[in-house]
Amino acid sequence: MKDRLEQLKARQLTEDDDSEDVEIAIDNTAFMDEFFSEIEETRLNIDKISSSVEEAKKLYSIILSAPIPESKTKDDLEKLTAEIKKTANSVRNRLKSMERHIEQDEVRSSADMRIRKSQHSVLSRKFVEVMTKYNEAQVDFRERSKGRIQRQLEITGKNTTDEELEEMLESGNPAIFTSGIIDSQISKQALSEIEGRHKDIVRLESSIKELHDMFVDIAMLVENQGEMVDNIELNMMHTVDHVEKAKDETKKALKYQSQARKTLPIIPFRLPSLWQNPVDPTRVTLCTDQLVLLFLLLSRNSVQLDPHPGLDVAPNGFAERKWESIRLPLSSHPGIRPTT
Repeated sequence: MKDRLEQLKARQLTEDDDSEDVEIAIDNTAFMDEFFSEIEETRLNIDKISSSVEEAKKLYSIILSAPIPESKTKDDLEKLTAEIKKTANSVRNRLKSMERHIEQDEVRSSADMRIRKSQHSVLSRKFVEVMTKYNEAQVDFRERSKGRIQRQLEITGKNTTDEELEEMLESGNPAIFTSGIIDSQISKQALSEIEGRHKDIVRLESSIKELHDMFVDIAMLVENQGEMVDNIELNMMHTVDHVEKAKDETKKALKYQSQARKTLPIIPFRLPSLWQNPVDPTRVTLCTDQLVLLFLLLSRNSVQLDPHPGLDVAPNGFAERKWESIRLPLSSHPGIRPTT
């Protein structure tokens, strides 16, 4: 009796290797599932920021349209600004964390790595796009608020240049605006508006400065990724071009095929050594090589088979000799004349 110990050991080693492959596959799948979950959460946060930016724009318009905006409107804007800042910081930290993990996991499969880099780059660009819109809205609000202050000062007869107005705003002291016009006929409402606009600008500039570093950080990250993303987009464009070209070639081929069928000649064809079935004269037996030869010759002579030619190919019971049977409906294919 043979000693099968070595065979059993070899089999065990093979099973262990297979088990390791399965574990690696499962681990990689779980990792990518976690990654896509993180991507989706980040995407939702960016969408949340985008919605908040649109809401902030509405509040900016309300504040600018009212001589003395309601305190509730300003409070709502302040809360919204704080929420945008908080969510933006969370997104920035998540994107930076993804970047570090991508750099550490270069050993993973190239396909997974390309997916992760692409997803990370797309989110980074989207985040920068949203924050750019927010920054533009803030700058626009600042300029329009500054214009309101300048018009109120002109009413009092105190004309100021843009440079002088900027110096007043940078001082952070609203008394500078009113020091020279206290004794004038300016109304209390106008004076209150000037002071209120100044406070709005001061708060706004504080928010802009807080978000500046974050914006620059992510913008630089996107700039570094630009070449990779451009390459991905270029490859996608080339793929689309190839697909469109293939579609055109397919249409041409179908057109030529249709024309060829209309002028198809009847080509007599003789098959050697066919075994005719005595029970059914239309049933003949071919070996595998002869069957292959049949279709090769049909193709070479440009003989087109009908999509449903009625060819019944099936094993005939001689599996060990690899015989097959083919039913040729001779009446429907007069151009094919097999003979014994």
